[in-house]
Amino acid sequence: MIEIRCIKPDEVTAAKQVIYRVAHEIFNDPGSLEESIVYHESRSELMDMDDIQHNYFENGGIFLVMLNDSQLIGTGAIRHLEDGICELKRLWLLFEYHGRGLGYSMIMELLRIAREMGYEKIRLETAPVHQQRAHELYKRLGFCEIPRYETNHKDDIAMELTL
Repeated sequence: MIEIRCIKPDEVTAAKQVIYRVAHEIFNDPGSLEESIVYHESRSELMDMDDIQHNYFENGGIFLVMLNDSQLIGTGAIRHLEDGICELKRLWLLFEYHGRGLGYSMIMELLRIAREMGYEKIRLETAPVHQQRAHELYKRLGFCEIPRYETNHKDDIAMELTL
């Protein structure tokens, strides 16, 4: 049974593993998954997840996980960016679960929470070159491209949705 709920402290490592596993496939990393994890951990690319309480829950946001029975299969989060605006972050779903509407369900839950928290807009950054399906989903949901606001990755674009 699929469940979406707040992440628990002992699930952070499993959540990172999901992100690294999906990113490894999306970005066609030539090395092994283990090598990729060591490399990206050394660069602290997911350091916001090392203190989810501070970076999300205490920063006007939330961090959710999706489970199939007890297996963590996806992640999704929002965090405060500026007055009235939050950011959609860490939206990842294992490939074997794509095409079932689960990513859509996670986004809908995050949008519902963002509205409840009083946000007026939600932004995100994505790389359409590598994340074409996600980019298409964002467009179908009404996200529009805006100027980039945070990224250093040349393939990334920024998008925004009025809530």
